[in-house]
Amino acid sequence: MTSDQGHIQKKDDEIDLIDIFSRTSKRIRNFSNSAGRSILHIIFFLFRNSLWLAASILLGTCMSYIIKLSSDNFYSSTITLTTNAIPNSEMISYINKLHTYCKEKNYGTLASEMGLSPEEAGIIRDIEAFWIIDMGRDNIPDYIDFRGRYKVSDTINSRMQDRFAVRVKTKDPQELPKIRNGIISYINNNSFFQNQNKLRLSQTDDMMARIDYEIKQLDSLQKVKYFEESRRLVPKEGGQMIFLQDYKTQLLYGDIANLIREKQALETVKTIYADLTTLLSDFTQPLKPVNGTLYYGKVIIPLVTFLAIIMILFIKNRDYVAEIYKKYQQKNNLNL
Repeated sequence: MTSDQGHIQKKDDEIDLIDIFSRTSKRIRNFSNSAGRSILHIIFFLFRNSLWLAASILLGTCMSYIIKLSSDNFYSSTITLTTNAIPNSEMISYINKLHTYCKEKNYGTLASEMGLSPEEAGIIRDIEAFWIIDMGRDNIPDYIDFRGRYKVSDTINSRMQDRFAVRVKTKDPQELPKIRNGIISYINNNSFFQNQNKLRLSQTDDMMARIDYEIKQLDSLQKVKYFEESRRLVPKEGGQMIFLQDYKTQLLYGDIANLIREKQALETVKTIYADLTTLLSDFTQPLKPVNGTLYYGKVIIPLVTFLAIIMILFIKNRDYVAEIYKKYQQKNNLNL
């Protein structure tokens, strides 16, 4: 009796699996058929209304071109800076105050902060600082995060902490050198940043003085060791002599060389990286304006085309829309 029940249960399980597979395949087949019909409907719709759609694309292109002609051209270029005394996060946040002034069109404050005339500040469209992203953590800059899409939780890519980028949009690309000097002047006018940099340079001087002292001490010790070891020469029969413990003297040369390398690195800091920021890559002169016809067209043309499709659908289904509207009105009247 128990074996018969088990056999029946097994058959029921097999039937359930077959039923599940058949239902799944049926749903997939229905979805494929529906998707195929939808694609065909879309193709036929586009084909039947190709004239109107082409007219909408042409209209969007003309509108984009007219807006482009009526707007002032502006150019974009980027510089790369390294901050020597302040963390990148603080420096980027500080520079982006200029971005706020540009958004608010507060050109008076912008000119005052950057040490420019109101006319020179008036040609600036935008100033904004961005992180530079290192893909793969190989310490090589790969791209600038203009859209702010980097996620802090990313474990593969990282924000570079030794450099950042500043993008400037301006109506006159010939004024980029003045704008660059204005940005650096704006940074240097921060008293807190300056105090941090002075402290860094003072600590560097102290370290260099300490290294000089250590080098002199090691050099003196090396001379003493050499003199002592020279006196410990052991005479042998036949006039032969050997040196004892010569390897200890050789170890001091490595210590002195390491200290000299540390001093050279600090000298680099004092000479090349003495300022608050160091310019790694200057502005390049842009050849074409950013706001060409395509700049406006990539927004206006899809918008006009979308509105044209809505209008075509409304015209073709106006009777159905009118019927739905009448039913809606009647329902409201009954509720009243």
